[in-house]
Amino acid sequence: MRVKRGFKARHRRQKVLKLARGFRGGRSKLFRTAAGTLDRALRYAYRDRKARKRDFRALWITRINAAVRMNNLSYSKFIHGLKQANVELDRKVLAELAVSDPTGFAHIAKLVSRPA
Repeated sequence: MRVKRGFKARHRRQKVLKLARGFRGGRSKLFRTAAGTLDRALRYAYRDRKARKRDFRALWITRINAAVRMNNLSYSKFIHGLKQANVELDRKVLAELAVSDPTGFAHIAKLVSRPA
């Protein structure tokens, strides 16, 4: 008996074309080009989710470093001092403090710079 793949094939193609909505031209209308473009787009999305985490961490470190230098410390000494003082604030919170509340950040820097 011959198998007609109508429903399954159509369902698979519709799924791809639905995900390709918003692409330009044939990339959103034609299955073959849409499938290739979608495959590439999903690979980039996966890769760049990881890259975004790296980029933000680098930004936070830059902001903390700038704020710490205004308090006469280096970034590495500051982070080491935080570990020694058992301060469990992550870089995201520290960077936000450095930007929005410089006096609060200065208190933390003072706490870290004191010899234990």
